Amino acid sequence: MINKEKLKRRFSRNAKHYDKYARVQKKMGDVLIENIKNNKMCFKNILEIGCGTGYVTRTLARQFSHAKITAVDIAPGMIEHVKSTVKDDSISFICGDIEEIKLDNTYDLIISNATFQWFNYLDITLEKLITALNPKGMLCFSTFGQHTFCELHQSFEKARQIMNIAEPITPGQAFYSLDELLKLCQNVVSSKSMTSKILLQGKEMFEYEYFDCCKDFLYSVKKIGANNSNEEGNTISPAFIEKVIEIYDESFRENSQVKATYHCLFIQMLLK
Repeated sequence: MINKEKLKRRFSRNAKHYDKYARVQKKMGDVLIENIKNNKMCFKNILEIGCGTGYVTRTLARQFSHAKITAVDIAPGMIEHVKSTVKDDSISFICGDIEEIKLDNTYDLIISNATFQWFNYLDITLEKLITALNPKGMLCFSTFGQHTFCELHQSFEKARQIMNIAEPITPGQAFYSLDELLKLCQNVVSSKSMTSKILLQGKEMFEYEYFDCCKDFLYSVKKIGANNSNEEGNTISPAFIEKVIEIYDESFRENSQVKATYHCLFIQMLLK
C-alpha cells in the first residue's frame, strides 16, 4: 500500500525541482497529448489527474483553448507551485486524492500522466472515472511498467543474497506488465456496472537515462519525490545501500555511465 501522507510530503517538498529532473515524465506527457490529437476529437470539459507542475496542463490549455480544465493533484506544494506559474481562467485546481474525491461533474476527457502507479485501488478508481465520462468521452493515462528501474531491483536482490538477508528487500512497489494492466482495465469494463461499450487500447515504450554513478541516479529519483512511499517495508541499513550502489555501478555501466530503465505504459479507453 502507498502511504499517501508520505507521498504528499515528498512531492510537495520537491515541487520546485520536479521539472529539472522529470525528463522521462515529460516525454510520456508528450506521447499522451499526441495520442489525443491523433483522435481529432473536441473536448469541452477536461479532468487532469496528477497535474504536478502543469506540464501537461499547459499543453491541454493550448491544444483545447475553449475547454474548461479541472486539474487535480494530491500534493499541496505542487498545487501552490502550479497555481503560481499557470495563469488561465479556464483552469481550476483542486488539491486532493482522486481516489477519495467524489466526482460530481462529467467529462469529455480524463487524462493522467505518470500518476496511476500511486493508486492503492486502481480498479475501483478506474470504474469511478469511467462512470464520470460523457458519451463518446475518453480516459487516457500513462504509468510505469514492471521493468522500470530493473537495474535497481536486480542490484537490491544481488545485495540481499551477498549479505545473506533472508527477507525480501525491494526499492519500491511492483508495477504491472502491459498485459496485466490491460486485463485489469478489461475486467473493470466487463463488470456489471459498466454497461457502455468501451474501446480499450494499450501500448508500451522504453526510455533510458544515463548518470555518472548510481548515487546520481538515486538523487534524481529523490528530487522528483518518486522514491519509495510504501506503507510497509524493511529497515534498510546504510551498509546494504552501499552494497547496492557498488553492485549497480559495477553491473550497469555503459560508456562510462550507468543506465536506468523506464518502462512506460499507455492506456486509452474510448466510450462509444
